[in-house]
Amino acid sequence: MPKQARLDAPGTLSSAAKGSGLLNIFVDGDGCPVKQEVYRVAKRYGLKVTLVSNSRMRAPQEDWLEVVVVDGQFNAADDWIVEHVSKNDIVITGDIPLASRCLEKDAQVLAPTGRVFTRDSIGEALASRELLSHLRDLGSITGGPAPFAKRDRSRFLQRLDETIQAVRSRK
Repeated sequence: MPKQARLDAPGTLSSAAKGSGLLNIFVDGDGCPVKQEVYRVAKRYGLKVTLVSNSRMRAPQEDWLEVVVVDGQFNAADDWIVEHVSKNDIVITGDIPLASRCLEKDAQVLAPTGRVFTRDSIGEALASRELLSHLRDLGSITGGPAPFAKRDRSRFLQRLDETIQAVRSRK
């Protein structure tokens, strides 16, 4: 099993789980379809990965991988990520409000489909999310997002590599 950390109380993490100051990749683990890809890329670049979820998950046993299981309210994993992410860390999430909060902390944010969230694009993404939610509530739209495709996985890997290279060149 990978290192497991448990959030004991809001804002409290065991000392073994505290970061080392290196470039970190935070994965919003619940429902993330590209965890294996993140692990491969992180291992290649020697980066630390923190997988954050509301429940225990299977993950490789590696020194560079930490699994954080949070207890509590609906957005506990999101809140934990926002509390611990730093400038230029990379966050992998399809959650647009979480992406917005991480961008406010100068993190780099990628969706599992390879979409890059930026300060310039996040307002439009939030507005689209709100509009689609409203249309679903009205019954005008009954479907969800398109199924995750092989092309999405490929685009994600390319964007993750580009993002890592860009962050490293700035440091």
